[in-house]
Amino acid sequence: MLGRLARWLRLLGYDTAYEKDADDLELARRARAEGRVLLTRDRALAARRGLRTLLITSERVQEQVQQVVETLGPPPNPALSRCSLCNVPLEPATPQQVADRVPPYVLQTQERFGVCPNCGRVYWAGTHLQHMRRYVGSLL
Repeated sequence: MLGRLARWLRLLGYDTAYEKDADDLELARRARAEGRVLLTRDRALAARRGLRTLLITSERVQEQVQQVVETLGPPPNPALSRCSLCNVPLEPATPQQVADRVPPYVLQTQERFGVCPNCGRVYWAGTHLQHMRRYVGSLL
């Protein structure tokens, strides 16, 4: 139910686990075991004892991100430091290492890249990062 939010939080620098098909018991167990705050739109799940939760009140992802930032504080890691799909920390890569996986224009205009060691996805600080920083700055 919060998949888009999870992806945004990862892009912003939050360590964000997300399991689409897990039931409430599994989510609660994992959150406790890993010391995580469980983000949910489920009021009953948010009310469970012994569990750190944040009840997400909006259906709009922008407002959800704002609620997380206001409640939990700014991201602990830099933007684009985690894979938006796998949540794995990115590893630095040279332009030569990613030359066959990025558009030619990106290769000509970017010097620093991050690669997910799990899925192989390549990240770079393009104009989307400037937009994200402006957006997050407006939330803070």
